[in-house]
Amino acid sequence: MKKWKYLTMTAALGSALLLGACGSETETETEQGTTTGSEANEPADTGEAQLTGSVSGDGSSTVAPITEALVEEYGAVQSGVQVSVGVSGTGGGFEKFIAGETDFSNASRPIKEEEKAKLEEAGIDYTEFQVAFDGLTVVVNPENDWATELTVDQLKQIWIEDGSTKKWSDIDPSWPDEEIVFYSPGTDSGTYDYFDEVILEGEALVKSATLSEDDNVLVQGVAADKNAIGFFGYAYYLENQDKLTAVSVDGVAPTNETIESGEYTPLSRPLFVYAKNSALKENEAFYDFMKYTLENAGAMAEAVGYVKLPDEKYQEGLTTLEGLK
Repeated sequence: MKKWKYLTMTAALGSALLLGACGSETETETEQGTTTGSEANEPADTGEAQLTGSVSGDGSSTVAPITEALVEEYGAVQSGVQVSVGVSGTGGGFEKFIAGETDFSNASRPIKEEEKAKLEEAGIDYTEFQVAFDGLTVVVNPENDWATELTVDQLKQIWIEDGSTKKWSDIDPSWPDEEIVFYSPGTDSGTYDYFDEVILEGEALVKSATLSEDDNVLVQGVAADKNAIGFFGYAYYLENQDKLTAVSVDGVAPTNETIESGEYTPLSRPLFVYAKNSALKENEAFYDFMKYTLENAGAMAEAVGYVKLPDEKYQEGLTTLEGLK
């Protein structure tokens, strides 16, 4: 998994939370996610009450940059708590959540009715917390100077399977007579689900698309082919904007302002964390991590390239969390 650059970390959180506050912290990165903790016996001197324990989560690759940044910074505050986060996609994360394998599940879409039913059947009560806004971003290769502004109808024409081999000239006769190369999040991804809902409207995605739960694979694919098009979360675009071009949709480009205002429609969306209620009550470390998440998610979302919620939304979340203790 790639290491995320924090765009404005110092300004967002202040030097008291920087990783340097806990020089003994280590991080292990695997294909499944990120685990942080400390090998030191001495807790970091942060003035906070020190806890021990473990917390586990999984889910959306879109939410992952926010959570991974929070996990890393939380390690400087509570070095005795080990927080592990996998990235199986929204759907894959909910599968683990339903199976009782995780304390929380990251999601780039609201939970589905069938997932709610399975959680109820499993006897798992949960609470939904919204942590940020995202703008699902359609991208093309920088050499593509013809499809930088698309309408929703054109996106449908491009992405919906119709049995043909699609060329750019099929969308507009003045565009190149070249086959379109597609890159899409995998079907376990909440980003895929959201695109399916608002663009495909339940129709099948083009069969020729390369699917991956790893958004970095999608970035590399589009960056390497002038005829490629793809989509993923806004933060992944910002992290790679030197090698990608963001497409305007119905005349509106994805920016912090257009995403927060809802002007970037229909591709603006909220991002969520779903927390297991019993774990919040029984695992003090998890409760503390969720409290830290809601207190810092806004600044961290901005730091990694997403859009924070209004402050009152985080306060509402904290009030809800307090009621679950």
